[in-house]
Amino acid sequence: MSLCIAAAGKTVAIAATTFTLSWTHSIEKVEWRESYAVTEHGLVPGEAAVKGSGAGMEPGAGAVLRDGWWVWNPPAKPLPRLVLAASGATGAGWRLCHPGGCVELGATSGDETVVRRCAEDGSAGPVR
Repeated sequence: MSLCIAAAGKTVAIAATTFTLSWTHSIEKVEWRESYAVTEHGLVPGEAAVKGSGAGMEPGAGAVLRDGWWVWNPPAKPLPRLVLAASGATGAGWRLCHPGGCVELGATSGDETVVRRCAEDGSAGPVR
């Protein structure tokens, strides 16, 4: 399985079956992170965590406080893709980390980034 990231008219394939996405909430200015598995059915959410609570960022059902983070497991329905749009209000975009390293995404306001599973052959082509 590979993860494809499309931004600025280019698509990059990363050999990864898991990744974590983290960002700073634009209003509350606290960190949020979510983990995903890349599967044949799409991106399956794993653990989610938020460093606090506030406007539009309440911890999910069953959340527990662990080392200053509210941590929970959201419903695990596979997603075909994640569409990330930068607001410019946080001073940064998203940080996507996978076993091979990390990359910053969507740091410029208005940038749209799409994260999805790559095609079966590992290419950045359409998923069938």
